[in-house]
Amino acid sequence: MSGFAPARRAGPVCRPGVAPQVGLAQTDGVMPSVSEAIVREFFEIHGFLVRQPRKHLHRSLREQDEADFLVLNPHPRIVSEPLPFILEPEHLPGLARGLVVVKGYHTDTFSPGRLTQRTSIFRFVSGNVVKQAVRELGEGPPVTRILVVPALPQDDEARRKSVEVMRANGVDAALSFPTILADLFRRVEVNRDYQKSDLLQILRILKNYGLLRDPQLELFKSARTRRTAGSN
Repeated sequence: MSGFAPARRAGPVCRPGVAPQVGLAQTDGVMPSVSEAIVREFFEIHGFLVRQPRKHLHRSLREQDEADFLVLNPHPRIVSEPLPFILEPEHLPGLARGLVVVKGYHTDTFSPGRLTQRTSIFRFVSGNVVKQAVRELGEGPPVTRILVVPALPQDDEARRKSVEVMRANGVDAALSFPTILADLFRRVEVNRDYQKSDLLQILRILKNYGLLRDPQLELFKSARTRRTAGSN
């Protein structure tokens, strides 16, 4: 399909004479290319065609007003039930097309309060953005609006409320970075040379030297649990 191509790095957008913002907004702007590269690799390794609609930020638009990626599954599986809201790798075969926005606030948890405070996160679900995605993807199944988040609350009730907030604001599904990174690590093989992907090559080297093992991936969850417990 025209317009879908391998991943390319793009640095953060900087405005001359404007100092970087401190806090959550800075996290979103400092490492967009790293966060987006991780998400792109995840979809590509699952057989999706991935397109980045923008290579620069138009002056009349804010970054939240656009999608980071459009993803297309060339061979979607027909499923009898709707996809769950919180996606896992095994759900991807049933995803036909998606509009993906990446929020790489890697030191944060998308709690109900945080989501309620930062409504700008949901600008990408507006009608104009979805219409543009349909124009670029062409006619076909509905486009799933996917939000990639750093983490969701460990507490079941808080997680349920976070899902409710996202649903109420037009999000169709969510993916978490711990899920994405754990899946990429499991799929990397030490006897392969990933010359076309710096990310997979780094994971392969770490895995080869025993510096990153499957149990260590649980540290993402345990550290998140300790931070959540400490804040209560």
